[in-house]
Amino acid sequence: MYCIVDIETTGNSIKGNKITEISIFKYDGHAIVEEFTSLVDPQCEIPYFITRLTGIDNETVRDAPTIDVIADRILEITEGAIFVAHSVNFDYNIIKNELRNLGRKFIRKKLCTVRLSRKLLPGYNSYSLGKLCSALDIPLTDRHRARGDAHATTLLFGKLLRTDGADKIFRSFLNARSQEGTLPAGLPREVFEKIPTKPGVYYFKDARGKIIYIGKAINLKKRILGHFYDKSTKEVRLCAETTDVDFELSGSDLLALLMESAAIKHHYPIYNRAQKKRIHPYGIFAYEDRSGITHLAFNKLKMAPNSQVVFYNVTDCRLYLEQLCDSFGLCPKYCHLQENVKSCSHFRIDSCKGICRDSESVSAYNARVASAVAYMNSKKEDFVIKEKGRHPNEEALILMRNNVYVGYGFVEKEVELRSYADLEAFIVPQKNTVETESIIKSYLTRNPNKKSTGFQEGALETYL
Repeated sequence: MYCIVDIETTGNSIKGNKITEISIFKYDGHAIVEEFTSLVDPQCEIPYFITRLTGIDNETVRDAPTIDVIADRILEITEGAIFVAHSVNFDYNIIKNELRNLGRKFIRKKLCTVRLSRKLLPGYNSYSLGKLCSALDIPLTDRHRARGDAHATTLLFGKLLRTDGADKIFRSFLNARSQEGTLPAGLPREVFEKIPTKPGVYYFKDARGKIIYIGKAINLKKRILGHFYDKSTKEVRLCAETTDVDFELSGSDLLALLMESAAIKHHYPIYNRAQKKRIHPYGIFAYEDRSGITHLAFNKLKMAPNSQVVFYNVTDCRLYLEQLCDSFGLCPKYCHLQENVKSCSHFRIDSCKGICRDSESVSAYNARVASAVAYMNSKKEDFVIKEKGRHPNEEALILMRNNVYVGYGFVEKEVELRSYADLEAFIVPQKNTVETESIIKSYLTRNPNKKSTGFQEGALETYL
């Protein structure tokens, strides 16, 4: 026995979505044997865009029963039957959530007519209920009303039951281990089966092939399946739009993090929130004025010639310059911590020896600035981070130049690398960002033995 269901809702969110109309047709595989259709008072305002779509407004449901009044009827008519709907997870989860709020359990086997149609009736451009019914000459009246859509879905379901190969497909979909009821309606099972259980980056795509979400995982298949089980509003909407999932192997969690960060900043997917903001880097640099005094200053990196240190906000630049001033006896005025003043009077720094008051020689002051620049340069080094490759005979190498992330590459273990020049032939150039700096800094804090600083007899020499 089957119960074909359709609901109309307030459209707010999955957890806050309230039913405004429900229609259930009990179907024995040949005929409709029972029907329950009712408007439902959601006990909240119905948004105007929902009214435009369904015609249901606050006045329409004013005298309708609330969900607690009809809960027993819903449980009774669906008892022992397979729950069927077009994009079944939407209807099923909202009904389940509404009943859960009343302290009632709702557990039914599910079948999705979208997924069944894709399997049994391949080749159509769209599997939306309206377009599918039009293509198959199935009458559909009262579109976007529960009874009209539920009746059309029942006729579609009857057609699917009698399609060649239906018995095998139905059995496989109802198999508890098949996960068919969990996968998004638009995602072919064959796509999901190809996803490996290895580390990497994954891409959710919509019907137009546009990337709508990017994530990373140590176990790609397990993580992606987690999206399908998650019933939060964002995840349900994401899965409803997903028709394809692509992936890239990374070999390790570190590479997956770096690859994910670069991909998000390149594609800017609609469902990714983190890492989408463009952060401008700033560089600290030295220059000499017409009086021969060497200044330290900061500016956006593209405007900072031969920058010594890079930061990602003005505050960090100023704090670092304050530390240099204090440590090397520099002048806040000539470090651009105070502008348009005749002489410095910084509230935190009193180490200036008088260059701004003509009580110190330019050569003496410049010598200390040179010491500060040398200190900044001494903190820079070239090194490589070694990680697992995508297969046992491969290594992943992350190249850092002057402590700045340059890129990553995958190299067969049998390849001899005698210099950084040899290594750079394998490196995929990447942008250094505040996110990549944070990722790498955190990784090296936990894994200092993965850092290599030189080459010895054709191999990377491990830094200890």
